[in-house]
Amino acid sequence: MADCYPSHMLALELKRARLAVTVTFISNGLVVGAFVARIPDIKAALDISNSTLSLCLLASSLGVFSALPIAGKLSAKYGSSPIAFFGSLGLVVAWTLQSCLLFSLLLFGLAAFCAGFSLAMQDVGMNSHAVTLEHKSGRRLMSVFHAMFSIGGFAGGVIGGVCSQLNISYLIQTISLCSVITIAALSIRKSWLPGSVDIHIPSHESKQRKPGIIWLFGIFGLCSTIGEGSAGDWGGVLVRESYGASPFLSALPYVAFSATMIIGRFSGDRLATRFGAARVLAAGGVIASVGMTTGLFINSTIGAVFGWFWLGIGLSVAIPLIFSAAGSLANKKFAGQIAPAQAVAMVSGISYFGFIVGPPFIGFVSDATTLRTAMFVPALLALTIVASARFAKSA
Repeated sequence: MADCYPSHMLALELKRARLAVTVTFISNGLVVGAFVARIPDIKAALDISNSTLSLCLLASSLGVFSALPIAGKLSAKYGSSPIAFFGSLGLVVAWTLQSCLLFSLLLFGLAAFCAGFSLAMQDVGMNSHAVTLEHKSGRRLMSVFHAMFSIGGFAGGVIGGVCSQLNISYLIQTISLCSVITIAALSIRKSWLPGSVDIHIPSHESKQRKPGIIWLFGIFGLCSTIGEGSAGDWGGVLVRESYGASPFLSALPYVAFSATMIIGRFSGDRLATRFGAARVLAAGGVIASVGMTTGLFINSTIGAVFGWFWLGIGLSVAIPLIFSAAGSLANKKFAGQIAPAQAVAMVSGISYFGFIVGPPFIGFVSDATTLRTAMFVPALLALTIVASARFAKSA
């Protein structure tokens, strides 16, 4: 962590900026969780097949990937705070529009693309501002911010599930949540640090080549998100189909995973400050790999819950610390070559691809072998996070 704020910058400004980033991380997770919880209702309203639904979800993912490089460049040019703020407002508009278009598959797909685009703009802006806060304050903050995203996602999932159970329309749910998000975004607008604090003027060299280590951090993040995506999609299927678990017990692996992700992220910054990010990353990779492998060898519902529990603990620190390391390197070692916002966008783009390719890849492997055998893949990939520790030492 580098130099602190100049003396004329009050600590109050940093606290207010932390609040703004926290609220934005929560709102980002809230949108994701509330949307995912209503996917079955969206499918029914559009009256589409699973494969067609996959295309709609792909449209949202394409929106995310289209926005990431643009968001990085805009954050470097104008600062991260305006990108996070206007990304939040754009997300509100796109998500509301999406919920109004359940009568047309084509229009819904276009709105889903716009929603994914806005979500990524907000995501890069808030993560870049978090990197700036870490750099200016000399404190590790990223892991707690990502814990707030997890809390938002959990809350959104609960709200979406309750609304679905009570037959509250997706449109009413979306308008209600978007109203809250809009009020929150407007309330914290003046709490952000000014955009000028992290504007990045690129040198001629930066237009030619990006640092290879940033790409490497993205690959390490990819290995982590494959595990996260697979844990969410396949845990319940494994215990229900392989061990005959009830619907309630089938939810326990993911519940254990989600809970330990939140706990781990709240602890990540303190652990990284005390022991160093490299040691925490290495320990996380070992814990995730060994814990998941042990659970799979137990070969029962209890074993699955055990494995997903330790997988969540181990992976919880990976993405926050990798993002932080990439932004820190951009600030210290590659200043003038790549902006922290662009480094975050690059790592995000590669890492988040794991959420898309991970679950179907596990499905293909399970068809060729068994689902239990396929779940050893994320356990092995977790070991690559240990390798990332070596490169995080220089951040």
